[in-house]
Amino acid sequence: QAELVEVGGGLVQPGGSLRLSCVFSGFSLNYYPIGWFRQAPGKEREAISCMGGRWGRTFYSDSAKGRFTTSRDNDNNQVHLQINSLEFEDTAVYYCARGIKGAMCPFTWRGAAARGQGTQVTVSQ
Repeated sequence: QAELVEVGGGLVQPGGSLRLSCVFSGFSLNYYPIGWFRQAPGKEREAISCMGGRWGRTFYSDSAKGRFTTSRDNDNNQVHLQINSLEFEDTAVYYCARGIKGAMCPFTWRGAAARGQGTQVTVSQ
């Protein structure tokens, strides 16, 4: 059974950096893509990045290009999301999710086959 757990959220000042990790089990990133999503207060959930599965590159949404970096740690079954130069608007619950087998990136939240519970990131003075 696929499981995903997000870790690394917290309170950070504007301009700071944060690395979130998606710790997953029950499947291989070689066959299933993992995507990062976030939902800010009062806003719809949005996709940030995606990697793995049949997709040989990392996908980034337009809003994520430049400050967000996704990487994989095959030895520890983790996918990381590095966020630099954090802004107030980055305050959100961040989620990782797994796509269906063989899926390409990006995939939608509704199309995810497994989802984590999310981790809160708050950007504040």
